[in-house]
Formats: sequence, structure tokens, C-alpha cells
Amino acid sequence: MNPTTQAAPRVLLIGGGIGGMAAALALARQGLAVELLEQSHTIGEIGAGLQLGPNAFAALDALGVGEAVRAGSVFTDRLVMMDAVDCREVASVPVGEAFRARFGNPYAVSHRADLHGALHAAVQRQPLVRVHTGAQVEVLELGGAPVRAVTRNGRVFTADAVVGCDGVKSVVREQLVGDAPRVSGHVVYRAVVPAEDMPADLRWNAPVVWAGPDCHLVHYPLRHGEQYNLVVTFHSREPEVWGVSDGSKAEVLSYFDGVHARPRQLLDRPTSWRRWSTADREPVANWSAGHATLLGDAAHPMMQYLAQGACMALEDAVTLGAAVQACRAADGVDDLPAAFRLYASARVARTARVVLSVREMGRLYHAKGVERLVRNGLWVGRTPERFYDAVEWLYDWRPERCLDEADAALRPERQRHPADA
Repeated sequence: MNPTTQAAPRVLLIGGGIGGMAAALALARQGLAVELLEQSHTIGEIGAGLQLGPNAFAALDALGVGEAVRAGSVFTDRLVMMDAVDCREVASVPVGEAFRARFGNPYAVSHRADLHGALHAAVQRQPLVRVHTGAQVEVLELGGAPVRAVTRNGRVFTADAVVGCDGVKSVVREQLVGDAPRVSGHVVYRAVVPAEDMPADLRWNAPVVWAGPDCHLVHYPLRHGEQYNLVVTFHSREPEVWGVSDGSKAEVLSYFDGVHARPRQLLDRPTSWRRWSTADREPVANWSAGHATLLGDAAHPMMQYLAQGACMALEDAVTLGAAVQACRAADGVDDLPAAFRLYASARVARTARVVLSVREMGRLYHAKGVERLVRNGLWVGRTPERFYDAVEWLYDWRPERCLDEADAALRPERQRHPADA
């Protein structure tokens, strides 16, 4: 809590998804008053499953919700890639005891709604956070403090600063950066099916990727194995516009003629699909200016191939809170523009590396011809330890080191981390 007796700085958070809720927690835990504006009329999360690496659990623990999320997660035995053409195993990485010992946390899968619900429940217990639904921002004034937001229905909010947590189509990013999304042409269909509708020989306790030519399928258990998440991705034949819509089973089936019957049978299991035409953005060197900054997909939207979108948003939130603490003067006064600059400088290189690595992983997933043969030989004979070495940069993120990559010129003399609080 801010030790000074003056009124706590007020921050507008635009967007109430996973990143917005996590940011609200991080800032409230630093004593800031938060007004969270969510455009939907109800609080919730669309989508199905997501994967949580050790870095995500480290962030969740720092936010005080780690145990709540663990209670609703499925802890997997391994990560698996299969060749969808001939059903051969390409790679299998155990994520049991040795993995947890290496990275200090497990690998798990969860329903998006369960993760979001745990964050939202914690936010509701925070007296410094007020959540406003039906608050779609149409006008945003960022010329200085106070910042001002006007919603479609005419409500006006002012605050000392704003954090854009509003996704790929961020209105805050439009003002801070002004770039366009890069529509990938990759279409993702997602569904959840009851466990009893999954083929018995595919009920694996693992996130499984069936990698095919210009397409792939993913499945893993949810909610203590009562359901399975099913995700299919393909390169669209048609020009795409970023967005979400109801899916067509006929469209899905038309893209998977070249895969083996064993994974292909999964396409008949869902009774309904949701369709995502995906996009990311080119990484930028800075996403903070004055009293405004970005977080999560608004800062660094990425495709799904490393399952790190939510994980990066959680890391962002913890780092933002740490930056606020580090830039607090001895008399308790917060310098939010300095904190925003410090936060962005700590996150830009890491998140850019993830965005670019995701694109390369998508190429591996969808390899065909000779590239497919090369991919299938990449990990032959590799030990678990070598796999762990390869992903250490991603999974060994820790809250107590979250500002280590920040620009040294932006660090205050007396910099503290969450672990010091």
C-alpha cells in the first residue's frame, strides 16, 4: 500500500480480460486505485482451453491467485508432437517431477473461463478496484494528466494514467503506436467436447499437437478430465479479416484431407465451433508514452503456436506492478510515467522474442514436403534435459527478476522487486 496519506493515484484499465484483471490486481496491490472499463455487459472470457507454463504460475503466485488457478487446472504428464500424416511421434517432453524441479512450477492446462474467474474473484475482493461493464471506449484523451475516456453510452472517466489491456484492436495502441494488425491468414477453430465423446485411444493427459501440411490439430483434457479442448488450425484459401465468428464444420473438414484418419476423426466430435481469424503485430521498441502504456495483446499480440499469449499478459502485469514500486519516491509519491517507461523497457525484448519464435514454431507445425522430413528429425534422440535447456529462456521467468532486462538508464537508484516488499 502507498504509505503516503495523499490520495492514491487513479489508473484507468481499458479491457477486462485476463490481462486487464491481472493488471488490476498488480496495481491495487501497490495501493493504486483502479477503474477497469470492460466493453461487454457481462464479465467473462470467450474461448476454451489454454496452456500455462511455469512462468505463468510464477506470475499467478506473485498476484496471489496461484493456488486458486492450480485447483482448477489439469497437470499434464508430457508435451507431445505427432505427425498427422503417418501418426509417428515427432517429440515427447516429460513435464513431471524433473521439469518442476528445473523450473520451480508445473505445466498445466486450464479452461480460459476458470483462469479468468480466479483473477476476477480476486479483483472483487480488492476495495481499490471498481469494474465498469458496458463501457466501450470511443474517445480517449492522452495529452497529459488527467487522462480522459468517454464511452459509447456517454460515461466519462478521468484518471492519472491509462493502461490499454484491450487486445489486438486496442484503441489505446491506436493512439500510442498507430500501426495495423498483421492478419496471418491462419484460421483457428476451437471447441470443447465431453470426455466420453473423445476417442478412447486419444484421451491422453498431455497437450498433443498433430502437425500436418499447412494445418494442425491440438487436444488436451480440461476440468479434471471431464472435457477435452480441441483446436484446429489451417492456412485459409481466402483473404481473411481479423475477428471471431461461429464456425462451419464443412469448412474445417475441407482443410484436413491430407491427414491420417486417427487424428482426423476428432473433427467429427464437436457439436459447435468458434472460428478465429488470427493476427499479430510487428514488435515495437516502445509501447509507453507519458501517462499511458499497453499490456498483453494490446502491447504484443501473438499467434497461438507457443501457447504463451495469456502467460505473457500475466508476466506483464507483475512487471508493471514491480515498476510502479521501483519508481515510488521515498516520500511515497508515485511517478507513473517513469514506471511505465521502466516496465516497457523490461518487456519489449522478451515479448518480441516470443512473437518471432511463435511465427517460427507455426512454420514447424505446418511443414510439408522436405521441410516436414527435416522437422521430424530435429528432436530424434534428444534427452529431456536438452529440451529443458532449449526452453529455459521462456519458462524460467521469475517475478524477483522481472526488471532485470529493463534499460539501466531508466532504473531508479533504489529499485525494489516484489520479493523485497
